[in-house]
Amino acid sequence: MQLLDGFFRSPAVEPFFTRAATIQAILDFEAALARAEARAGVFSEGAATAIASCCRASLIDLEALEQAMPAAGNLAIPLLKQLTAIVARTSPEASRYVHHGATSQDALDTGLMLQLRSATRAVLRDLDGLISHLAALTATHRGTVMVARTWMQHALPTTFGFVLAGWLDACLAHRERLNSLAERSLALAFGGAVGTLAALGDRGARIAALLAEELALPLPRIPWHSERERIAEIAAAYGLVSATLERIARHLSLEMQTEIAELSEPRATGRGGSSSMPHKQNPVACAAILAATSRVPPLVSAILSAASGEYQRSLGPWQSEWETVPEIVRLTAGALHQLTALLPGLSVHPEKMRANLELTRGLIYAEAVTGALSNKLNRASAHKLVEAACLRARSDGRSLRDILAEDPEVTAILDPESLAALFQSANYLGSADLFIDAVLAAAGSDVKSTVKG
Repeated sequence: MQLLDGFFRSPAVEPFFTRAATIQAILDFEAALARAEARAGVFSEGAATAIASCCRASLIDLEALEQAMPAAGNLAIPLLKQLTAIVARTSPEASRYVHHGATSQDALDTGLMLQLRSATRAVLRDLDGLISHLAALTATHRGTVMVARTWMQHALPTTFGFVLAGWLDACLAHRERLNSLAERSLALAFGGAVGTLAALGDRGARIAALLAEELALPLPRIPWHSERERIAEIAAAYGLVSATLERIARHLSLEMQTEIAELSEPRATGRGGSSSMPHKQNPVACAAILAATSRVPPLVSAILSAASGEYQRSLGPWQSEWETVPEIVRLTAGALHQLTALLPGLSVHPEKMRANLELTRGLIYAEAVTGALSNKLNRASAHKLVEAACLRARSDGRSLRDILAEDPEVTAILDPESLAALFQSANYLGSADLFIDAVLAAAGSDVKSTVKG
């Protein structure tokens, strides 16, 4: 299915999950383990150098590895057999110390941590790009009035900048969340057979500290073979990023519908076309984002379920993580890549937004009128009066403002100028500007002072 990689995947992240990259991450653990144990005096630096020099994926027979893996039960066992044989060719003595004191899960879990660290760095760079685009769009469109929709129906006026600021704020939280993974969850996995590092005697904790230093990974207080909360947190963090990307793409695509037409994807020859309908311009980037992100929640659920594995190394749940965690990251990264590429060319149609504001003939200002009337009437009476006017406006196909202007109960409280002011969208945006300023300040954006309009 690599034919679909351009649709679902991120070129910045995919290199970390190739066959060779996966094997190299495990070998990086083995090389670092040898160096750490030599530093601890377990064996000579020469032996460590001999082992580390052979820890190269290019030396591994990947086809043989794939064939041997099903019977072995994991990649580490046949990989270590190959590595030991390779080391023995140049240093039989050093080959005795390959994988010394470790277990397969140490190599596989730490290898995954190294892959996830590299991938997360790339994702954070793309997320920074998305944040920059959202900040610029927020500042540009802070005064671009549009209708807000609740339950898929017209509600009240808002601005496109306010909508964008909400997305921007969520992305800022995701940036903090992903950064925190490197400090806590992307940690060294090293416990030996059952987590106690018994094969290393009283030097286990010292070697673990040196190994963490070699790999520049956080050192956990205790080995975590069966405590999969770290993995679950990584999956959940990416699941939340994916959820935001899905929400943004859903919103964008809904506003790109022909009947709404407030937004559109960039136009280009061959982009979003149809094999049968020459007039079509389909929102292909949104489709890619939604197709990727819709697959993430079940995968996150699988990882959460796997966290309840039994005893000191689970049978099945642990193994279920091997493909699932990388797939969560790859799908999320692919969706992020698509959205980051889309936003700079996003076409915004303010004139259509203004036209759509008037589709209800002023009904979206009913709350504003109710509030103004409540200054003289009680809230229930004001609500009942405006509700009746709304019903008449709908049934007669007339504007709410005209209906209200004919009602003596209304005109006794609101003069024509006051009533007209209530039907100006710019007068009913509440604290939108203050909220936008707060988000742009948090983003560290220098575009927050852009002239409103």
